[in-house]
Amino acid sequence: MIKILYEDNHIIAVYKPAGVLTQGDRSGEPSLMDDVKEYLKEKYKKPGNVFLGLVHRLDKPVSGIVLFGKTSKGASRLSEQFRNHTIQKVYHGIVVGRPKESKGVLKEKVNKISFFAEGFTNKSDEELLAEIKKATKTRTAELSYEVVSKNEKYSLLIIFPKTGRFHQIRIQMQQMGCPILGDVKYGAPSPLPDKNIALAATAILFKTATLGRSHTGEADNKTINLEIPLPEDWKKYI
Repeated sequence: MIKILYEDNHIIAVYKPAGVLTQGDRSGEPSLMDDVKEYLKEKYKKPGNVFLGLVHRLDKPVSGIVLFGKTSKGASRLSEQFRNHTIQKVYHGIVVGRPKESKGVLKEKVNKISFFAEGFTNKSDEELLAEIKKATKTRTAELSYEVVSKNEKYSLLIIFPKTGRFHQIRIQMQQMGCPILGDVKYGAPSPLPDKNIALAATAILFKTATLGRSHTGEADNKTINLEIPLPEDWKKYI
């Protein structure tokens, strides 16, 4: 049973449990996207394939809020907000140890492969390497954090990512010397019993795809601010 957090004609926001894929892959495991499509198919009695636009995703071991576009318009408007960094996301995470500062900004340069050369099977190793180097862009990964609470072993942080790079929060917490609890891929000493990690997307602020009326009477996209509580099982750590 999926948990719907928000729904209108163009956008749907749902809760993704830790351990569930956002989108299906070669493993054939069930995914959140499949579940939402099934929900829409049943609710609106839609025959055949159901459109659902994927505009962002959460890693499999991460829980939290995921947005989808129910229509091409909804997906396009959400994608535009992600590109322009106007969507505000908030995460909470339990990290191993204590950050040196109770609050701070982390900012690093990261490499990003923007595309792969077409027809790579016909290229030599040297040509492939040249194409990959040409396709590599240096980008900035930036977030801010604040310690909410702490004990002898762990710290609970609220995290505000400014950019959305691949595994950004997990990598930057490791680089700070305080890996996410259970995240053995990025420096945690041991996994959690369920193999998930103590990171959750707990809030998101976005604008709707259609115009409403602002307090001044002018047409404006309505702002939606969604928040969810911290995972219940975190209480045993912090």
